[in-house]
Amino acid sequence: MVAEMCGWPWRWVLLLAAAAATAALILASAFKLLNALWWKPRGVTEHFAKQGIRGPPYRFFIGNLREMVDSMVEASSKPMTPQSSHNILPRVLSFYHHWKKIYGSTFLLWCGPTARLVVADPELIREIFISRAEFFERYESHPLVRRLEGEGLVSLRGEKWAHHRKVLTPTFHMDNLKLLVPMIGKTVIEMLDKWAAMPFHGGNTEVEIDVSDWFQRVTEDAITRTAFGRSYEDGKAVFRLQAQQMVFAAEAFGMVLVPGYRFLPTKKNRSSWKLDKQIRRKLERLIGRRTSALEDEEHKAEGTPTIAKDLLGLMISAGSCPRRSDLPPASISARDIVEECKTFFFAGKQTTSNLLTWTTVLLAMHQEWQERARLEVLQVCGSRDIPSRDQLTKLKTLGMILNESLRLYPPAVATIRRAKANVDLGGCNIPRGTELLIPIIAVHHDPSMWGPDAAQFNPGRFSEGVAHAARNPTAFIPFGLGARKCIGQNLALMEARLTLALILQRFSFRPSPSYIHAPTVLMLLYPQYGAPILFRPLPSGGDAFL
Repeated sequence: MVAEMCGWPWRWVLLLAAAAATAALILASAFKLLNALWWKPRGVTEHFAKQGIRGPPYRFFIGNLREMVDSMVEASSKPMTPQSSHNILPRVLSFYHHWKKIYGSTFLLWCGPTARLVVADPELIREIFISRAEFFERYESHPLVRRLEGEGLVSLRGEKWAHHRKVLTPTFHMDNLKLLVPMIGKTVIEMLDKWAAMPFHGGNTEVEIDVSDWFQRVTEDAITRTAFGRSYEDGKAVFRLQAQQMVFAAEAFGMVLVPGYRFLPTKKNRSSWKLDKQIRRKLERLIGRRTSALEDEEHKAEGTPTIAKDLLGLMISAGSCPRRSDLPPASISARDIVEECKTFFFAGKQTTSNLLTWTTVLLAMHQEWQERARLEVLQVCGSRDIPSRDQLTKLKTLGMILNESLRLYPPAVATIRRAKANVDLGGCNIPRGTELLIPIIAVHHDPSMWGPDAAQFNPGRFSEGVAHAARNPTAFIPFGLGARKCIGQNLALMEARLTLALILQRFSFRPSPSYIHAPTVLMLLYPQYGAPILFRPLPSGGDAFL
């Protein structure tokens, strides 16, 4: 009526109203975007500055990512000098090493528009992981990384995480791991037999082997047996596909996460989608076959030898077990099983192979410790037999060496948590949503915790156990801390002890002249140019050393 009295047709009124609504929506979105990308970061910067915490200045949208990536690229362009140096922090976490000198060990940096507080104080780390753990959660990694590592124990939260952890824990009990020792030992011996059969060049008595490649294969085999047991061959096919998926995940590091980008049909995204579908399809078929055979496995004839519990069987059993009606449903679905298998393969394979690689490099560099470890292995385990689980636990020197390797070269150089609510940490107020970066490798190399020889290889520092190796027990966290500590720690250490014991029985080794000491990070810590080592077979499996 009013429009007609003013001579305005209704359609023009509707068009104007629609235009006004669209303009208002655009303005609101622009305001929201500007707030997220500029005003909020400035507010957070001022919030921490008032508490004495500074850091490199925030840059619109990208934060400090460009500086961090440029620093890492420059550092990785040159090998370590000298080649025997273990002072790898300036190379591996160069941005932290640089900014710590300017802002102190606790400072603020920006991963895109997300605030990330760097925390390297062991007491504060203990609060984050143990005493105030309810205020912190694991942050969500890049979608391509999540697709690789799976949405299993590593990323689950709350009741679902607790239920999965309870179901999977029996796999890693010592009694169960003991049953895996002969199988894993057989795999390692097959690898060593291939080494011994390699041709020696130019009349030399040594052969050059890049252990980083070989250890990938042997740990993949062990992880497959632990995850799939009797479905081993099917599991191998799945994990070969996941190894291809890792290439796409590696490229996601150092990139600003653009919302919605993972849904765009780019060439890389399409390839990643295809791999993920193939992995899921194979795992679902495998789960179906194992589910049908579960009844036979559970009702095996009495007197049949005990078979190691594998992850797949435990999860299928948990998913099919009836629950009391008064309890909330907590079964493990087929999709859950798929995700847990992906998580276990990625985390287990990479962590253990890296531990074996760096420990072998360290023993090649430090012959005196190699000889001490070999003498212990020969005395405790003999010169040829596969060590038993009980014998492996008696290898104290080898255990000290593995701990020192994990200290100097931890597979994961850093970890991240996110504040679920506003929380006080060590007298500092942390706003909700702030990410906390714990630079594990910096804590492991801190002279105030480990003494003036922190950058030197000295397994003797662990002679009284992990708790007494540093000034603060929280200064050693290669497998994490608290309730979310790595569930596969016992398996990784058992496999590493077994593999190294068998190598020491059969070979002496030293770095190849072609070895370039250049630790670098691509999700995990690895040798940038491989790890070529010269191996010399020992007579009668090491009898000459007794």
